[in-house]
Formats: sequence, C-alpha cells, structure tokens
Amino acid sequence: MELPLVAPLDAVAMTAADARQARLTKPPGSMGRLEALGTQLAGITRVCPPPLPEPVAVAVFAGDHGVHAQGVTPWPQEVTVQMVANVCAGGAVVNALARQVGADVVVVDVGVVGDALSHERLTTAKVARGTADLSTGPAMTPDQARRTVETGIGHAYRLVDAGYRLLVTGDLGLANTTPSAALVAALTGTDASEVTGRGAGSDDAMLAHKVDVVRRAVSRLDPDADPMTVLAEVGGFEHAALAGFVLGAAARRVPVVLDGVIAGSAALVAAALEPGVVAYLVAGHRSPEPGATVALRSLGLEPLVDLDLRLGEGSGALLAVPIVQAAARMLAEVATFDAAQVSQA
Repeated sequence: MELPLVAPLDAVAMTAADARQARLTKPPGSMGRLEALGTQLAGITRVCPPPLPEPVAVAVFAGDHGVHAQGVTPWPQEVTVQMVANVCAGGAVVNALARQVGADVVVVDVGVVGDALSHERLTTAKVARGTADLSTGPAMTPDQARRTVETGIGHAYRLVDAGYRLLVTGDLGLANTTPSAALVAALTGTDASEVTGRGAGSDDAMLAHKVDVVRRAVSRLDPDADPMTVLAEVGGFEHAALAGFVLGAAARRVPVVLDGVIAGSAALVAAALEPGVVAYLVAGHRSPEPGATVALRSLGLEPLVDLDLRLGEGSGALLAVPIVQAAARMLAEVATFDAAQVSQA
C-alpha cells in the first residue's frame, strides 16, 4: 500500500501567526491554548490568518467485531446496524450535536454484520461482515486491513473535494473498545489493565474478562511488528478506516478533530504509518476510557473538552468544533494594537 504524502506544517505561516498573536488587543498568552491552535491552523492552511475551518463533516465509520462473542459488552451485536439506521434517520446524539454546530453527517459501513436500508447519508463499503475474533487469531487479513485503510483515505479525499475544510471522526460498532484497547496496548507498550475500560457498561467481572482478552490478543504480537500487522491482528474495520481517514485529510492539508478512544487508537496507527499526520490532529475531548488518555499522551495531544463523554459516534469531537473555529476567528477578526490605536504595556 502506497501511503499519501503528508507535508509538514508551513513554518512561515506559523511564524506570522505567532507574531500576529502578539499584536492582537489582549495581553500576550491570555487566550491560552486557543493561540497555539490558531497557529496550528495557520500552518495547516499555509496562510495567516487561517480561513475559518468550515464547512464541517463528521464521518461515522461502522463495523462489527468477532470478539463480541467473548462477552466483552452487555449489548447485543444487532445494535450496530440499528444505530447505523438511527444515525441515517437523524435521531442519534451525533446528529443532534452536528445540527448544533452546523456539521454534516455521513455514515460509512465498512464491516457491519447486518445491512441497513439504503439512505442518502449511508455509503456501503463493506469489507466483510464483521472482523474475526481477535482473541483467537487475527481480526483481519492483511488485505482486508489494507483495503479498509484505503477506503478511509478515499472518503477523506471525497469530503475535501466536496469542499469540507474541517473533518471530524465518528464511529459505531458494538465491542469496539476492546480492539481499541488492544491497539493502544500494542502500539504504546502499555499493559492491558491500564488501557482497557468499561466501554458501554461492563461490570467488574466483565471488565476483568475484557482485560484478559486484550492481554492475550496483544501477547501474540511480535514487539517489532509493523503497524499494519498490528492493525490486522487486533484492530477493527472502523479503526482501519479512521486511520486512513486521518492520513487522507492530512495529505490534503485539512485538520481533523478526533473523538474518543476509537479515534485515538486509530490515530496511533496512522501516526505509526506516517508520523507527520499528528500535526494535523486536534484532540476534541478526553474520554474516560483509560486507553484514550494513553493514546493522547503518546500522540502528544491535549484535549479541548473534558466532560466525561464516552458515547463515541463523534459526539465529543463535535462539541470541540466551535473552539477550533474560534481559534481561527480570533486570529482573523481581533484588531491589532496599532489598528485599534490601543496602547501596549
């Protein structure tokens, strides 16, 4: 698989952004991390001040997981296809929050066991009807993993070509926090107990079992395994697609707002394949899933929002969209001391 070229951020635009931040009518540094975010956007877009990152699209990649058979979640697997239909109909949390921030929602079925009814929001790119059980062997074949990453790249390209200038990660898939934990553990060298959380409502016994499942899956991997091998062994179709989505967006110089632990684990895969993608990422929020914090720490990202959100779908990332846009608006619209004839300290 030939990866897309990801260019570094534009140093000239970032220097200009830092200089402009120092001239805006506010004490230096008084807008905290919003200032660094504005500089990042300038580097991504290669212009200062950066254009407002809109329109916005959230891509919800959906897949099922063979490890569901191991009892790692209390929810039945058919909920995945039911939730795909709910998102397509506009009734999910991701839809409500997308309407709040003016984002469009697209759904991509990359590996759901069932079939949702045809809908204008839904793209069917099914690689298989769910992954294999990662606790007993590889979740995907190398070819399936490669094809799904390419699917994610292609969807990022299509959204950028359609005019979207801020992309948001979304996901659907019962049991998908288990492969997420496995990916984080494998790619960061962290023990399963430190990256595995309760997901969608696991009790103590189920959590202990889930940790054991993750630990056994990761133990099959060679410590020097390449990222595509890790992805195929213990990942999911939505993880592979999201990794490609991040790669494609970065290659087209469009920022990506990451959601929770599923997106964080997928971003680890993308960064292992192409380290330059990290400069194009914004951590939307901090999920209480422990693997999310470990993933963000490994990527060197600080979340914009911390509200104990653990739904997925892209919900937490969407809430961060206005903050990302505010960083660009501040650089573009706040007057400088000279222009406003305001004295500096």
